[in-house]
Amino acid sequence: MTAALVALPLAMLVAGFPVFLVLLAAATAYAIFIADVPATVLHQTMFGGVDSFALLSIPFFLFAGEVMTQGGIARRIVDLVVAVVGRLPGSLALATVGTSTIVGAISGSSAAATATVGRILYVPLQKAGYTRPFATGVIAASAGIDVVIPPSIAMILYGVVAEVSVPKLFLAGIVPGLVLAGFMAVFIIIHAAVTRVGGTTPFSLALVIRAFIRSLWALGMPTIVFAGIYGGVFSPTEAAGIACVYAAAVSAMVYRDIGPRALLRLAADAMVLTAQIMVIVAAAGVFAWMLTTSGTPARLVGWIEGLDLSPWQVLLVINIVLLIAGCFIDPTSAILVLTPLLMPIVRHAGIDPVHFGIVMTVNLSIGMFTPPFGLNLFVMQSLFRVPTGDLYRGVMPFIAVQISALAAITYIPALSLWLAGG
Repeated sequence: MTAALVALPLAMLVAGFPVFLVLLAAATAYAIFIADVPATVLHQTMFGGVDSFALLSIPFFLFAGEVMTQGGIARRIVDLVVAVVGRLPGSLALATVGTSTIVGAISGSSAAATATVGRILYVPLQKAGYTRPFATGVIAASAGIDVVIPPSIAMILYGVVAEVSVPKLFLAGIVPGLVLAGFMAVFIIIHAAVTRVGGTTPFSLALVIRAFIRSLWALGMPTIVFAGIYGGVFSPTEAAGIACVYAAAVSAMVYRDIGPRALLRLAADAMVLTAQIMVIVAAAGVFAWMLTTSGTPARLVGWIEGLDLSPWQVLLVINIVLLIAGCFIDPTSAILVLTPLLMPIVRHAGIDPVHFGIVMTVNLSIGMFTPPFGLNLFVMQSLFRVPTGDLYRGVMPFIAVQISALAAITYIPALSLWLAGG
């Protein structure tokens, strides 16, 4: 029967069933055929899985991100970053990384950043001399940073499941996100020096000042969110609500590029995204209950104890598992399914749960642009009809670069814990 419970979700995943149905099917089969518990346990556990104050921030951040990325705010951020890095080799590719990082501090959605930055910079990158695979790769990979840069939906979910402070996770994600961007920037500069593409433009302080003034309102939202949370003015959930009001006011009344009808449409889009996430959260709650009551985490810890692995070896094995998982499932599903399994192992090895949360998030951010099922690849393909071969060739160098950054983040805990006070 245990083998059947393993085979059932695997078969459903291969058949293309939605993740939440896969989780529910496995948990229901366990409850009926093994645990022999009343069906009401499933309902209670599902509702208990979404009964968390921190989860209220998700629809707010999603709506704020939709508003900020659909309007002209992203264009103003691009102009600012281009003005700042214009004289560096590979300036437009560097601007892609910088823009994605800033957009990540606004939207927290990797797929949204891929679409937003891609629409603005995909064609200009090719006009600057970059090949189609490189342009595709730099956009898809730099948007992956958005999973790590706070406010991050993935970190909120991890914080809820692992019972770790979300504000601490937000602080811990800042430096690793910048490390990912820094590794990509170094690679881009070296690539530009070797291939002599993506030339520079003269630096103009006046242009930087003008671009900065035009983008002040856009940069205000992450500033308000972080200053409010870490100044003790409001919680992350309250900050998300304020971000909604700020984004709508700036886009509708200051920049005037989104009207009332567009705001309603964006609110509906955010509602759909929220429903998609929450149904997975509810199903994952039942799945976690199944794992716990079946004793799976305890058996995994016992198995790891038998291997007598040191903490760095445990992290190496977990990184490999997460990188493989990220190739096939999205960060939301991976965090909700794998965190209950991995946390007992992490705690047994003496690894800080905040540090591990960042390691897990970085792994899954790489999965966003890793073949065959990286979501950012599908976004690029649907928007620009990029051939699959070009997609895969384009992201391969950036996968290697970000895995190198992952190694630094994994084995230098201070990168994650410095700002978080660990």
